[in-house]
Amino acid sequence: MIRDNLSNILKELPSGVQLVAVSKFHPVERLMEAYEAGQRIFAESRPQELAAKVGEMPADVQWHFIGHLQTNKLKLVLPYVALVQSVDSLHLLEAISAWAVANERVIDVLLELHLGAEETKQGFSEDEIMALVSGEGAEGIRFRGLMGMATNTDDMRVVEQDFTRIEALYRRIQALGLSGFDTLSIGMSGDWPVAVKHGATMVRIGTDIFGPREY
Repeated sequence: MIRDNLSNILKELPSGVQLVAVSKFHPVERLMEAYEAGQRIFAESRPQELAAKVGEMPADVQWHFIGHLQTNKLKLVLPYVALVQSVDSLHLLEAISAWAVANERVIDVLLELHLGAEETKQGFSEDEIMALVSGEGAEGIRFRGLMGMATNTDDMRVVEQDFTRIEALYRRIQALGLSGFDTLSIGMSGDWPVAVKHGATMVRIGTDIFGPREY
């Protein structure tokens, strides 16, 4: 089933859009089914779960972190991930910078735009993101792009408005000529085709690959 699900998604996904398999809450056995079908990029949202799975999966897996990252959990995440997709505050950005400097690393990050209508969502405002990318940056940090989650609704008109907004910000930043700023991570199970229409270079898909969460 997982192999077929991946195949069906990849048939619809443009060649320039990366597929990130959101594997949170799914056991390693199911991740391995996706791996054996050719999937190499996986995303987790809980530090302990990520750290545990890293040791059980093949070494060529590229891990992304997509959840709200607490600064006291950096050591469970930063040594292993290729990309932190969910940098949502200056406090977190500064903590990642300090860890990167101390460990002589450069950490690739996406800045999360507070996109949806929900008050509980994390993220920067558009003005805050523009100030960050227009400034001197943070030592040990490489800004790779933006991440956003659309409003949790079945109304695709609202989702499209959200994606239109983040795409406009992404294009605005790209016009600045920021080196390496090439990733727009929007779209999940249920709305990724809309995200692709709005310039997504990366989609994060879980349920459409693995089915409902098992725990």
